[in-house]
Amino acid sequence: MLKTFFLSFIPLFVAIDPIGIIPLFLSLTESMEAKQKRSLVTDATLTAAAISLIFLIGGHYIFQFLGITENDFRVGGGIVLLVLAVYDLIFSHENRRAPDATVGVVPIGIPLIMGPAALTTILIEVQSYGYITTIIALLMNMLVVWSIFRYADLLSRLMGRAGSRAFAKVASLFMAGIAIMMIRIGLEGMMHAIRR
Repeated sequence: MLKTFFLSFIPLFVAIDPIGIIPLFLSLTESMEAKQKRSLVTDATLTAAAISLIFLIGGHYIFQFLGITENDFRVGGGIVLLVLAVYDLIFSHENRRAPDATVGVVPIGIPLIMGPAALTTILIEVQSYGYITTIIALLMNMLVVWSIFRYADLLSRLMGRAGSRAFAKVASLFMAGIAIMMIRIGLEGMMHAIRR
């Protein structure tokens, strides 16, 4: 049972990649107060958990009903991230968008925490390990994500205000790169499906 849990937990942890998301999280929440960030972390984690549970139970049916594929989902999520990254890079700190509670839902909850890779992993794990094991692994991953984001601000304080701003711009570049990667993988998948 424990082995099955870890076989389910680890691929999902890698797909979510909470450590890799920290720079993007700090970039998107740079101008927020600590209280707002704490609230946002909870909102983002709950959003990701809710969406993932919905997909866990009826993901295949949702995709079939909407007529979309995993690759469509990747391209859509990539475009959302690319727009946000470009906006942050072009506008100065004074004119950048003021983040509010909705940033916890999009893009942090979806598609950063629970993106196409994580959702696809969930669907695969349900088929391999069953609903109960996958749900437990998912909830444990959400707890890990919440804990990491909850204390991500410590890194920001260590860097200082100027360092945080510079880090935020670099993170936006990485976010743009991740967005392009998502779009590229989605398009490659579409082309591969067409060739078949």
